[in-house]
Amino acid sequence: MTAAAVLVLLAVLGGAYWLLMSPFAPSKRDYPYHGDADERVVALTFDDGPNEPYTSQILDILAAHRIRATFFHVGHCVERHPETARRVIDDGHVVGNHSLSHRFGTYLRPNAFAREVEQTQRILVRVTGRTPALARTPWLWRQPALLRMLRRGGLHPVAGEFGHAFEVFQPSGVRMARRAIAKTRPGSILIFHDGFDGRGGNRAETVTAVRETIEGLLARGYRFVTVDELLGVPAYQS
Repeated sequence: MTAAAVLVLLAVLGGAYWLLMSPFAPSKRDYPYHGDADERVVALTFDDGPNEPYTSQILDILAAHRIRATFFHVGHCVERHPETARRVIDDGHVVGNHSLSHRFGTYLRPNAFAREVEQTQRILVRVTGRTPALARTPWLWRQPALLRMLRRGGLHPVAGEFGHAFEVFQPSGVRMARRAIAKTRPGSILIFHDGFDGRGGNRAETVTAVRETIEGLLARGYRFVTVDELLGVPAYQS
C-alpha cells in the first residue's frame, strides 16, 4: 500500500472508532459517558463479571469504604458465579446488562445482540430477582439501531470512560489508578473490568487499581454514587 492509501485507511478506521466506540463522540444524550454534576461525585462501574476471586475482592474493598457501585454483568458469567451476582445485589450495588457472551460477532448477525440482551435479562431475573433498566454494550459499541433496540426494551444505555486504556493487559495497578484519578471530573463514570470479555481472567492489578483509585478520590473530596443516581434514571424495571 502507498503512504496515501495507508493514511486514508487510518482515517476511515479512526472515524469509525470515533462514531461507534469512542466514549467521547457526540452522543452524550443517547449513550451518556458523563453525568451533569456541580459537586464532586463519581460513579464507579465494573464490566465483564462476575469473575472470581476478583469480583469478591472488589466487593470487599467497596464494603470497607461503604461505597455503592454499578456492575454490568455478562450473562454467562452470572451463570458461572450466581452466588457472586447475588452478593452484588445483597451488598447494595446496582446490576446492569452487558450481553450474554461478550462476543463482537453478535453485532454482525441480525437480531443476535437483541437475543443476547433478552437472555441476559432472564438470567439476571432468575439469579438476582431484579430486572435491570441499565445496559452497556461490549466495547461501548453504539450503532444507533442497537441503542434504539435497548431503549425499546426499557433499558437505558450507559457508556463511561475507561479508568485506563490498557487495563486489558493488566499494567501496574498503581499506574492504572494514577491515570483514573487524573481523568476524573465531577460527574465522571469510570469503567473498570472485574473480568475479561466473558472468559474470566486474572484481574489482580485491577483490584489494586480500584483500591488506590477509591482512596485517591476520597482524599480529593469525591463522593461515590451509582449510575442511576448520577443520571437520574431507574436502576431496575418494575
